[in-house]
Amino acid sequence: MSEKNDMELAEKLLSGRKRIASQLARVIVGQDEVIDDILITLFARGHALVVGVPGLAKTLLVSTLAGILDLKFSRIQFTPDLMPSDITGYEILEDNPAAGSRQMRYVEGPVFGNVVLADEINRTPPKTQSALLQAMQEYKVTSGGQTRLLPLPFLVLATQNPIEQEGTYPLPEAQLDRFFMQVNIGYPSLEEEKRIVAMTTGAPAEKLEKVLSAAEVSALQEIVRKVPVPETSMDYAVRLVRMTRPGGGAPDSVAKWLTWGAGPRASQSLILAAKARCLLDGRFAVSRDDIRRSALPILRHRLVLNFQAEAEGLSAESLVERVLKEGE
Repeated sequence: MSEKNDMELAEKLLSGRKRIASQLARVIVGQDEVIDDILITLFARGHALVVGVPGLAKTLLVSTLAGILDLKFSRIQFTPDLMPSDITGYEILEDNPAAGSRQMRYVEGPVFGNVVLADEINRTPPKTQSALLQAMQEYKVTSGGQTRLLPLPFLVLATQNPIEQEGTYPLPEAQLDRFFMQVNIGYPSLEEEKRIVAMTTGAPAEKLEKVLSAAEVSALQEIVRKVPVPETSMDYAVRLVRMTRPGGGAPDSVAKWLTWGAGPRASQSLILAAKARCLLDGRFAVSRDDIRRSALPILRHRLVLNFQAEAEGLSAESLVERVLKEGE
């Protein structure tokens, strides 16, 4: 971070965050923490699982953010009859009048976008859910014997409804671990809801300004990885993650409720989230507080609770809070 160019990019990220927040505020009311988590996910080059009941502007937030960032936006509505090729694309046979022959042409699926909204991802069977795995991890798609690179930056934001579970297919742990964060969206406050009603029942909002291009977002993602992490902060992050593993470092007050804990990918994600968070806050070195503030969205979807925890009404969030308290 000592080079002049790196400092300029870091300052650009901070100013870009302020401009993004200003533009989003013209369409989205409140949800500051949700917006911060999604921006952290974007600049840390991750993917997010967005959980909230219908009507909380999940789709609007994602599509608006993609428009502000001048990124290609794609939406996939997951349904029980959705096929993997509906996501990744497929080959068709078509006539070529000029050559007097037929040839195969690949039609790109909606995954070929910069920001991909996987709406109600748990509505489709595991076979189709897994079509996103290679794309999320490797930024490429293999179809028809060929591997095709996805456009960069590439961000998957998958939504889930936490209430209605009939006819759904819960995401397996391996796929949940591919998500950098789980971002929970709650109901607005009274004043926020009044503003939402006034805003959405009046004149339409003016056209939003473009803030960052795809190339600029990619450059800012690179600068996040250059943020220095003190050894003490690195130790703290890894220790917190290891404290979620029964038989592998979890204290008794946590281990008795868990079947499985977070793996090494959680440690990597926690450090990357802390790096992005400190830059977005205008600082240039990761602190313990950055790690603490990032722990809940990074860890809650990676913990598998046992029957006893579910029977007593404990949640993954409460166990993460216990881990943070024990780790002080």
